[in-house]
Amino acid sequence: MFQGDGFRALDRQECLRLLSTAPVGRVVYTRQALPAVLPVNFALDTDTSVLLSTSPASDLARAIDGVVVAFEADEFDAATRSGWSVVVTGQATVVTDPAEHERLSHAGLSSWMPLRDAVYVRIESEIVTGRELSGASRTQ
Repeated sequence: MFQGDGFRALDRQECLRLLSTAPVGRVVYTRQALPAVLPVNFALDTDTSVLLSTSPASDLARAIDGVVVAFEADEFDAATRSGWSVVVTGQATVVTDPAEHERLSHAGLSSWMPLRDAVYVRIESEIVTGRELSGASRTQ
């Protein structure tokens, strides 16, 4: 149900369903003691964790391995003033298990950047929140 301001909180299942439709999201992490945001393509693994594919030389993989990060994806339509936003917060880990790495390499996740010997990073969906905006009226 929408609140009077046009926003509706989304439950976990709806958030994960919406995430599965988005091609790009943003990883929010700390770089040199400052907040950093990086757009990335991603996929959901087993419908619950966010999976990224990056280069072995990636600063991102080193910066987020073993730490809690936020991941956000959204979709908005400016004409109708509607859309949604989902945030996943959880620990990020570089996948090091050879069998798991092999499984992920055949799962269809690929970076938009050409990669050799991709590294996979999993963000566990420990906290999942989302909001939907439906046709907010313009204020004069």
